[in-house]
Amino acid sequence: MTGQTDRPHDTGDGTSGTGGPGGAGDTGGTRGPGGTDGPRGTDGPGGTSGSGGNGGYAERKATFDQWKAIASRYALLPLRIFLGVTFIYAGLDKLTDPAFFADTGSGSIGEMMRGVRDGSAIPALVDLALNNPTGFGYAIAFGELAVGLGTLFGLFARLAALGGALISLSLWLTVSWQVNPYYLGNDLAYLMSWLPLLLAGAPVLSLDWLLAERRRIR
Repeated sequence: MTGQTDRPHDTGDGTSGTGGPGGAGDTGGTRGPGGTDGPRGTDGPGGTSGSGGNGGYAERKATFDQWKAIASRYALLPLRIFLGVTFIYAGLDKLTDPAFFADTGSGSIGEMMRGVRDGSAIPALVDLALNNPTGFGYAIAFGELAVGLGTLFGLFARLAALGGALISLSLWLTVSWQVNPYYLGNDLAYLMSWLPLLLAGAPVLSLDWLLAERRRIR
């Protein structure tokens, strides 16, 4: 009996022997799965050039966005230069042509106004100019010159654009009104070109911008 009771004790040793599970714990040696560091090696995707490719794409996109921002900032500059130079040229061309300011004769403002009166949208406006063709001619010439200079150098840019729009509008309603189809007349196109500058002014590379910066610093 005593020998039998000893068996449970022996079984205790057995259970301790079943420390084998602990040994089975050594199947932690079956860390082989962990040892299959392959999955960790599959961290390689992080190290793969694909990740570097994503970084390269992000860098290219940032550069592209930067160029887009610069292009947007300077988008109206070509229009400013074109309109400024064109109106300066138009004003100087009239001021250096003595025949333009005559009341009558070929190439004179008076002759031109009489020729377009009946085909204009507002004949009364032409009649107003015909009351003093020479004065009207000088007003147009100096107006174009002032508008061109203000636009090109960006000084009182919105006011200059308003003046340019009014000059183009008056010429469209008188000189270009009878042009058919309408898109062959350039004064309407000039009128539309002034509107963006009237709305935006000259925010970059302009005297207006320089003066605003000085006021801000003070």
